Amino acid sequence: MRLTALIPRDMPRSADDAPAIESIAKNRRARHEYQIMDTWEAGIMLTGSEVKALREGRANVTDAFGVINGSEIFLLNLHISQYERAGYSAHEPTRTRKLLLHRKEIEKLIGAVTRQGLTVVPLELYFKNGRAKVEIALARGKKMHDKREDLKKKDDVRAMARAMKK
Repeated sequence: MRLTALIPRDMPRSADDAPAIESIAKNRRARHEYQIMDTWEAGIMLTGSEVKALREGRANVTDAFGVINGSEIFLLNLHISQYERAGYSAHEPTRTRKLLLHRKEIEKLIGAVTRQGLTVVPLELYFKNGRAKVEIALARGKKMHDKREDLKKKDDVRAMARAMKK
């Protein structure tokens, strides 16, 4: 018997076999609208037609946000377009989807959202080793002057890079 037969398929065998991450959709607006405090990788409960639609890259996380219901976290307004060949088992595009996290992570998120008034925002939707994952962030909304300040800093960095190039 070969040694590789004893290693589970989902475990990387070496540094070259690191988890393959295939990005589906990113929420670029989130980093502009919110101050990111902390991030987590969460699994997401999906139906078969939703997974097939995601494999085609048909998702939008821009308007999505997380809510707490009891001791569970759900993702609302995540738009996954319907899979054309789904037949009678087609899914609703913006249905509520449950996030899969460890209990301690959920408790930390619940505490931060209830006590500090923070919100849960998805940053990216991707496949990792064939499983759909979502990167969620604990975030605080930025004020208008904070957004302007960030834009000024970004412009200054660009101007310095141009000056260094010349």
